[in-house]
Amino acid sequence: MNQIYFGPGIQRYTERVLSTVHGQYDDRRVRELSDRLVERIRRELPDVIRNGDDRHTYPGCVNLSFAYVEGESLLMALKDVALSSGSACTSASLEPSYVLRAIGADEDLVFGIGRFTTEEEIDYTADKCIQEVRRLRDMSPLWEMVQDGIDLKSIKWSQH
Repeated sequence: MNQIYFGPGIQRYTERVLSTVHGQYDDRRVRELSDRLVERIRRELPDVIRNGDDRHTYPGCVNLSFAYVEGESLLMALKDVALSSGSACTSASLEPSYVLRAIGADEDLVFGIGRFTTEEEIDYTADKCIQEVRRLRDMSPLWEMVQDGIDLKSIKWSQH
């Protein structure tokens, strides 16, 4: 059998085309998984904020804030899920980033989704997150006050 030699130019062109095709598939798949995670969590939990734009963002980085839940507590409760809390610019501090404060979010968790992430992993993560947020909110006096109809912004908190 004779081999046909295409030369480096054709090989690079073929690699670019395949890379583009695979990249588009990966982007679409990761976006579907990202949407699945966010939709499942939002369907079950009130007061969940997606930080950033829903469509004009990298779909493999899902940044969520859960009102009335301390980010570090949720991070510890989800030990078997790969995620991070906060941003790189505030990694040495437990304070929320200045960017999140500017958009009105308190604390955040960042879920990473990649080309090898499965639907089963997304469903597990969503279910576990929903379970833990509910558990932590049940222990939160602020959540209880909001459920009782108290506007937290109207309270004059005293310092000790």
